[in-house]
Amino acid sequence: MLRERHGRNELPAAPPPSIVARIGVQLRDPLIVVLLVAMVVTAALRDVSDLVVIALVIVLNTTVGVVQELRADRAVAALRRMAAPHARVRRDGADVSVPAAELVPGDVVRVEAGDIVPADLRVVEAVRLALDESALTGESMTVARSAGDELSAGTVTATGRATGVVVRTGEHSALGRIAALVAGQPRRQTPLQRRLVGLGKVLALTAVALSGVVFLVGVLRGQPVAEMLLAAVSLTVAAVPESLPAVVTLALALGAHRMARRSAIVRRLPAVETLGSVTVLATDKTGTLTEGLMSVERLLLPDGGEITLTGTGYAPSGTATPEPGAAGLELARALVLCNDADLDHARPAWAPVGDPMEAALLAAAGRCGIDLAVRQEFPRVAEVPFDAVRRRMTTVHTDPAGGYLVVSKGAPDVLLTTTPPVSTTDDHQAFATDGYQALAIEGYRALAAEGYRVLAVSGAHRDSIPTPEDAERDLRPLGLVALIDPVRKAAPAAVAALRDAGIEVILITGDHPATAAAIAERVGLATPGARVALGTDPTSHATPPHGPDGAAPPHSLGIDAPQNGAGGAVPVVYARTSPEQKLTIIEGLQRRGAVVAMTGDGVNDAPALRRADIGVAMGRGGTEAARQAADLVLADDNLATVATAVREGRRIYANIRRFLVYALSGGAAEVLVMLAGPWLGMPVPLLPAQILWINMITHGLPGVALGGEPAVPDLMRRRPRRPDQAILGGLAAPIAVTSALITATVLAAALWTRHAGGPWQSVLFLVLGLAQLGVALALRARGGGQRNWSLDAAVGLSLVLQLAAVWLPPLQSLLGTTPLTLTQTLACAAAAAVPGLVTFLLGHHVRRAAPTG
Repeated sequence: MLRERHGRNELPAAPPPSIVARIGVQLRDPLIVVLLVAMVVTAALRDVSDLVVIALVIVLNTTVGVVQELRADRAVAALRRMAAPHARVRRDGADVSVPAAELVPGDVVRVEAGDIVPADLRVVEAVRLALDESALTGESMTVARSAGDELSAGTVTATGRATGVVVRTGEHSALGRIAALVAGQPRRQTPLQRRLVGLGKVLALTAVALSGVVFLVGVLRGQPVAEMLLAAVSLTVAAVPESLPAVVTLALALGAHRMARRSAIVRRLPAVETLGSVTVLATDKTGTLTEGLMSVERLLLPDGGEITLTGTGYAPSGTATPEPGAAGLELARALVLCNDADLDHARPAWAPVGDPMEAALLAAAGRCGIDLAVRQEFPRVAEVPFDAVRRRMTTVHTDPAGGYLVVSKGAPDVLLTTTPPVSTTDDHQAFATDGYQALAIEGYRALAAEGYRVLAVSGAHRDSIPTPEDAERDLRPLGLVALIDPVRKAAPAAVAALRDAGIEVILITGDHPATAAAIAERVGLATPGARVALGTDPTSHATPPHGPDGAAPPHSLGIDAPQNGAGGAVPVVYARTSPEQKLTIIEGLQRRGAVVAMTGDGVNDAPALRRADIGVAMGRGGTEAARQAADLVLADDNLATVATAVREGRRIYANIRRFLVYALSGGAAEVLVMLAGPWLGMPVPLLPAQILWINMITHGLPGVALGGEPAVPDLMRRRPRRPDQAILGGLAAPIAVTSALITATVLAAALWTRHAGGPWQSVLFLVLGLAQLGVALALRARGGGQRNWSLDAAVGLSLVLQLAAVWLPPLQSLLGTTPLTLTQTLACAAAAAVPGLVTFLLGHHVRRAAPTG
């Protein structure tokens, strides 16, 4: 009955769209609609060759789009796999293992170290329980839990054990709520997709209108209706750059291949170009800017001395500067003794066994020269376990020199006190030695302000095994330990590179504000004292009014609100944010017109990754949920790879615009020739077959090859283009000038030949094709140190085909051309070179005049 009422303990999955529905979405693209109409007309006119070519383009574009959508739908399924497959449940007085999907509210569940919490539980009994909640909250530190607390589904038991009662399952659990957020975030169209939709509508209307004019002009001048209809359809196909989907697909595929070789795996091809449009990068902290593990960086000693530690991960090898003296070694020994963790070196990299924070203490001791063998020298004989109320742990060890050694570690505000932690008398002080207390409190506050997690350690010698009450009396200080999740080595350079590219970088984390601010300073995101916005309230740090869903309103996150703080700017650091608030921040940035990339690695990041214009997940240390929700996965977990991907996206966008200049200039020239020719005494300047032939050899291989042009040198020094900029923004003048050059050259050559009594239509046909090929070479990228040899090959092959059209009898018969002499052919080639040469010189002048910054 309970299962019927509450459902299975599984995350909800929305039914995916059918294949037919997906295909329908793809076929609604305006450019494809024009091609579909052209395909119908060519079929009615029995023009089989053109029908096949147009159909192939449509099939290719639709297939690629459907495949991308199918891959993107795995995001929610990945969250479902995060649930524990089995759970230990007490039923009928016995503990049994059942599939986690069968849990219902009221079940009594037992979890131990290493277990994934299978549902939301209310703890009934806990022994030294600590949870790794980083996947949900972004916090690096484990969190102690005790009886009465709630455990969230999807979190991991780091240490201890617990028994709890199931209170929520499935979609009602913490993991389920995040899954609902992901499922509720539809894939946004990328900037390129939005621009191409707008462009397609304009080109479709323009092409149909101009072709209609050509049709009417021809009919009014007495040309056969069927012939002019075929000419108008052919001109429509020529005017619309129907190879644009192929160019975009190939450019994105080549870009994805290049990025894969640099550890950036693209899950959705349009995401490659989207990176080139990014204006804001919202990055997570844990596992993205940082290593995602705790490490001891500094030890403060009772005499005021300080030891700085360096090392990698949990490996106990590293350096200690200066070399530890007696006090430093004593502190390091205490870190090993008052510790329940271990280090596993059987794997390629050292790994923690137990609480990661305690494992970090063992690594720090190793860097000071104290290894785990000291535990055998000082065997433990008694302990006072850590709990969330006392916030300290104390152990008692046999001293080989005689007597017993007591070691205690815990929160500085507990140990650094004049009141004994157990006794209420004034006879004892925890850290009352020669003014050390004030010095230690000052050091603790300074370290905490720098974002460190600080532990205090104390100890004493006893003649006999003390009682738990006496064990923590009259302890002398051994020092303070400063831990932090270390910054990735490549993070500062990556942030600098992104900022140089004009991309605003902000930090969004669920971690503590001081930690977030410290990491932001270390990577160059913020200056000391910069404002940190809290998920509760960025201005007063007080809890603001909440909406009916309990989420903080947008203004509480500094978005779409009167801007406060230093400089009046929206903060670059957001701390203590929930998954819902991360969504609020992303949406607020998008409302401001920003194109947002979001990086993250945890389950808590998945909704924001899905909602962002492009989601970037960590491949090594990230969760599967984050990877599946993302558009781009960094296999090396290196933020610097994002800068590489941005460069690739900008290169692709530049090449698409380069192709549009080329294709639209040629198409416009063909339309202008067809419109102006009759008024200059050339009734039908080009036959339908000739139009389609030129369109095939110019917009085909050369157009696609333009999509593989290398990046220009200053690409990453340019500001990001405006998100609302049309894809043709700034291209009207180049297209107009180039098309006018081609039109004038072609008509002049045809008129001169006609005046001389030569085959003017064949000359017009040859010059028009060769001129467009010359423009393709003139528009290529220059100065990048690389050459796109595929463009040379494509232009060369197209050149041979165009010459063959006037030289080979079969093609002459098919296209209606007339043979040209060698002299006439050379004259046509010379004339056709003029538009390309002028285009190259104009482009060179513009590049030299353009600012380099």
